[in-house]
Order: sequence, then C-alpha cells, then structure tokens
Amino acid sequence: MSVRPNRKPSFNLYWLYLILFVSLLLSFLFMPERQTSVPMTYLEFQQWVERRLVRKVILIANRGEAEVYLTDQALELQEIQKRLRKGFWGWLPFSFRVVSSEKLEAYLQEKRIPYEVLERTNYLEIFLQYILPIVVIVGLWVFFLGRMSNRSGGGGPTSIFSIGRSRAAVFDTENKVSITFEDVAGLEEAKQEVKEVVEFLRNPQKFTRLGGKIPKGVLLVGPPGTGKTLLAKAVAGEAGAPFFSISGSDFVEMFVGVGAARVRDLFRQAKEKAPCIIFIDEIDAVGRIRSRMNVPLSNDERENTLNQLLVEMDGFNTDAGIIVMAATNRPDVLDPALLRPGRFDRVIYIDRPDIKEREAIFKVHIRNLILGEDVDIAKLARQTPGFVGADIANVCNEAALIAARKDRPAITMADFQEAIDKVIGGLERRSKVISPEEKRIVAYHEAGHAVAGWFLEHADPLLKVSIIPRGYAALGYAQYLPKEQYLYTQSQLADLMAMMLAGRAAEEITFGQVSTGAQNDLERVTQMAYAMVTQYGMSELGQLAYKLSEETFWQRPYSEDTARRIDAEAHRLLQQAYERVRLLLQEHYDKLKALANRLLEKEVLYQEEIEEILGPRPVGSGMLERAGTSPE
Repeated sequence: MSVRPNRKPSFNLYWLYLILFVSLLLSFLFMPERQTSVPMTYLEFQQWVERRLVRKVILIANRGEAEVYLTDQALELQEIQKRLRKGFWGWLPFSFRVVSSEKLEAYLQEKRIPYEVLERTNYLEIFLQYILPIVVIVGLWVFFLGRMSNRSGGGGPTSIFSIGRSRAAVFDTENKVSITFEDVAGLEEAKQEVKEVVEFLRNPQKFTRLGGKIPKGVLLVGPPGTGKTLLAKAVAGEAGAPFFSISGSDFVEMFVGVGAARVRDLFRQAKEKAPCIIFIDEIDAVGRIRSRMNVPLSNDERENTLNQLLVEMDGFNTDAGIIVMAATNRPDVLDPALLRPGRFDRVIYIDRPDIKEREAIFKVHIRNLILGEDVDIAKLARQTPGFVGADIANVCNEAALIAARKDRPAITMADFQEAIDKVIGGLERRSKVISPEEKRIVAYHEAGHAVAGWFLEHADPLLKVSIIPRGYAALGYAQYLPKEQYLYTQSQLADLMAMMLAGRAAEEITFGQVSTGAQNDLERVTQMAYAMVTQYGMSELGQLAYKLSEETFWQRPYSEDTARRIDAEAHRLLQQAYERVRLLLQEHYDKLKALANRLLEKEVLYQEEIEEILGPRPVGSGMLERAGTSPE
C-alpha cells in the first residue's frame, strides 16, 4: 500500500498582492490626515516673539502657512512641552495661517527674526489622489485579463473573448468514452444501423475505395428516455473516436452572431480531430422550422444558427471523417432543409422497448444489485409495459432504496412491485387523511374501472387495484397490462373509452351523483374521442383528417360548420360509451359492490383476489395467465 507524501500547501503569490492592495486601500480611505505641524494662533506667535522664544520662521508660500521653530530654552518651558508633538524626524514645528505674507515679512524684519520663503510639494498626497487609482485600475485589468487568457490559452470558457467558442464537451484519447454496445440493452435494429458508422470510423478505406459514401448525419428520433444519447455515446466508445457532445440550446444566445460562430468553431475543432463524431442533443432547440412570415428588419438568432449549421454540413466532404449525430423527440418541428439527403441522410427511430427488450434492459441495470431468490426478471418486464430505459433504471434504483430502507439483505420481488407502483402512481401517502365517505367514493370509482375492464372484450387485462393515495392528487388507481400492439380498431378504442368512463358511471349508479375524481379520466377520454374524429376517420364525418399542424395552428383548416359537427360527433361517441358502460355496471352491480367492499377492507387487491370476486374473465384470460402478478 503506497503512502501519499505530505505535501506542504503551495503559497499563491496572488494572495499577497490582494492583501497589500486591500491594506493600501483601507489606509487611503480611513487613515486620518497626516499631521506635519502643531497649530497655533497669530496672537500666540506675537507673544512668543516678544518673549524671545522664536528661533526662526519658514514661510510656505504655496500653502499660505508659516512654520515657527522655537529656541532650546522655549522647549524646556512647561507650557510649551504640553503642546509639543513628536514627529518622524523629531519635534514638530508650530504653524499658523498667513493672511498677508508682505505684512508678516515686514514684522519679522522689524523684530530681526530670521525667516525663509519656500514652496513645498506633497508627493505622497499627489500619489494617493491621482496616481494610485490609475495604477490600481490598470493592474486589476491586466490581472484579470491574464487570468482569463491563461485558463484557456487566450479564449477559454471563462474569457470574455470566448463567447463565440464552442461549448462542446470533448471525449478523446485522454478522456475516453467508456460506454459500448454491451451497455445498451435492446435497440437491436438501431444498433445494427449505427454499426456502419462505427465500421466507417474504424476503417474508412473499406467504403471509400469502392466509391461509397457514409451518411453525413444520423438523426436519432424517439420518446424521451429511450436511450438516444446513450446509443450515440456507445457509437463513440465502440469506434474509439473523439466525441464532441453539445446541446442544441448551447448554440442559442441573446447576442447576434454568437450561435453561428459557435457552430463554425465546433466544426473547426472537429476537422482537427477527424475522424470523429459530433453529437447534438435536443437539436430541435436550434433546428426548428424557419419562420415563413416576412417581417421587415427582423432578425432571429436561432435561424442564423440553423443556417450556419446547414452550411457547415454541406461544407465538409464525406471522406473528411466527420459524422454528425443528433437526437430529438420532436421530429415534426425540424426544418425540412435539415432532413434532406446530404445532411441527415439516415433517420433512426428508437421506439419504446417491447417485452423482450425490457427484460434485457432490466438485466443491464441489475448488474450491481443484490437480488433475492424470488426476483423474476421476465415477470418484471411483463409488468412494466410502456416503460422506457430511464423508467426501468428508476425502478431498479427505487427498489434498492426501498430494500435498504427496510434493512433487507437483498432486494425482493415485493420491493420491485412497490418501486413500480411508485414510478407509475407516485409516492404512497398513507398519512393523508381521507374521510370515510370520500374513501367509499374512491373504492366504488376504482371498482367501476376494474369491473368494466374485466368484462369488456377489448379492455386491457387488470393487474392491480388500489385506493391508497399516491402522488400529487391520485386517491386511487387501477393498473392494467396493455398489449404490445401498434394498431387499434374502432371497437378497441370504444372499449377503452368505456373503461375510462366506468369510474364516473359507478359513482352515479351508487350515489346518484358524481364527484371530481374523474378529472383525469375525462381528459384522456375526450382526447381519444377527438382523435377518433379528427385524425383516425372513425366517425360519421367520413374519411377525413382535421388535425391541426404548426403551419395551421392559428387558423383551423376547416369551417365553423365542420367544427360544430366535430364537437357533436365527439360528444356522441362519449355519450355512447358512457351509456354502454353504465348498463354493463348495472348488470354486474352485485360484483361491483362486493369488489368495492373488499377494497375498503384491504385497500389493495391483486389479480387472483379480483378473479375470486368477479369470477373467470370471459375474454382475454390467456393474457392474464401470462401476466402472473399476484404477490407471493
């Protein structure tokens, strides 16, 4: 074991400069005026002259003062000694103000007292008042300018001259990217697409000798948390090439021309370290569609930055070894010029992981976790539909924290279950005080969702029902297992809308009135109804799409009469779904009541307990058997 030597703290000379400067400044501001003589009156001077106590007088013409020097006998007098003051060179002389130097000279000549007429200049006072402030200002300017230049070689991140420099983080041979494709679970199709990029960076002659051209730009598109940035870092780690990472917002500044200057500097640095990768995260911050409004004398700094980015991507050759990768979750707002061939040639869509990919992601994030014997990774993957990689990483971390909070030697399946509930619904708040009447309303509301989801043909299988408050405002929730599908039929959407409205219908059937608990359900079902009418063509309006785009945001692409028909059609679909689920709950009201009472008793019900009350599910039972989510 090596012992680190004790190093004496190094002395910074700048601290000495600072102490001297502060001391000099304080002495200049707070030191009283330096005393050079002892004041006296002209009457006293005349009395001392008459008593022959004055030895000589010095007239200071430029100050209008007279210094009086006494004889040795006078200095021995008691009355004089009380007024004497000691100076740096001896006893200080007495002095008085001179009104008329001619009269004073005539008086001294009359009394035969020696005198001199002099002019004195106080160089210290001139230095403190005029020269020192200039020296201090110039010294501070040179000091800070030198410090900023030394940090960055004349224009680093802290320099006033570096405002146009790129802020990209550089990972090269000294600071390598340690992430590889093994750290990126799932995304098999996306990894296959970017492997060409890795191969080009490793061996560019393989493509150039045959006349092939590698894509200049690769755009990664997908929802937040799906691993776009992680995949870009893995490409740099696999290729062993320099990696420039920067956010799109880092280009945009309030100063005109700064964004374009940073783009130029970024590509200049990349050319010096080619072959390399430039990764621009959240490129939609700078690559949005340029305005089509012709406003005179208008200047948009973001558009100037985008124009410079387009020019730079056209400027370097395909054999220069520079590959631009970018990520966004808003491809619909990107400028078409950015997506044309020759710039971002390849667009890779990274979707939410399916069940197999979620299982692989779980295996990556549990590498450093101590797991119990009951943990089933495949079951966790089935219980987390719609989760992205960031959500799964959060679940694993929360499960570890929950197990540590309970002082367990390993993480159990129950800890993962609680972590999933926390990620979906928020923090459990058992301390929240709910009246018995409110709790009863919540129980019937959630029981309505559960019963409707159990008997509707196309509803998602039910996993769990809870009336424990979670998160910001949720007083209860029902967890389902959505199918891994991308297309929905009209009957499936109708069943989903009916299931969302089941909680409101259960409240009306049981209590004769409704509460505010269905707010989130109403928002979701309204959005779905309008999507069926305006986007999917699943209404009596026919095969038409009325979706608003950014170009037509301020002006609807249809008439007022069509808008009224859309509203009426959406209302018809919602009312039809509500009446349908209301009849369904009235038919199975005994089971609704039994399920609500069991919820009031236990607060949380799992799949096996729900099946015990409602009986076997008429449809979709195979999906429930595959889910297997009851606690052990």
